[in-house]
Amino acid sequence: MSHTLGVRQAQKQKTRRALLDAALQLLEEQSLSSLGLREVTRAVGVAPTAFYRHFRDMADLGVALVEEALGSLHTTLVALLAATGDGEERIAAAVELIVAYVRTHPAHVRFIAREQHGGVQAVRSAIGDQLTLFAQEVKDQFAREPESAGWDEDDLLMLARMYVDHMVMTASALLEAAPDGEDRVAASARRQLRLVTLGRHHWLDER
Repeated sequence: MSHTLGVRQAQKQKTRRALLDAALQLLEEQSLSSLGLREVTRAVGVAPTAFYRHFRDMADLGVALVEEALGSLHTTLVALLAATGDGEERIAAAVELIVAYVRTHPAHVRFIAREQHGGVQAVRSAIGDQLTLFAQEVKDQFAREPESAGWDEDDLLMLARMYVDHMVMTASALLEAAPDGEDRVAASARRQLRLVTLGRHHWLDER
């Protein structure tokens, strides 16, 4: 009995994965609000009713894609910040992280860039929630660093949000860059982070 349940569970996970992958591929050329459930199930080769064993509706599938696209970055970025000082090593590593992610997950990046201001409210909210959580985690790491001595919570969160927004902006720029434009975008991103870092070091000068 347990073997049968295991096989069914594995098949269920395989179908869910296929639905997510098919939707992501179809979303390369359109927004989630224009993508139909039947279009996704036809691409997978399952009946439309099978969709509801995995997702309530297309918005629910979209939220799952958001969690998949952004969730894995949290641990990676916070670990990177914890392992690097507030200087060139951190700047270089952060930009390289973004470059590598865009190279390996272009469809996810394109989905987030399009749907962050798209027509599906649940997905917009999910992206906003993920980025807010991201910023909170970055703020918590910054709070542990000596450079943050004397900073208040709101200013630390503002700084963290700047880092997160910069990551999103850089990812979008990399996605839109010509094949030979990646180095230019990365260099610009590093310069922008140097400016943010310089501002951090002098933020309390006149207080």
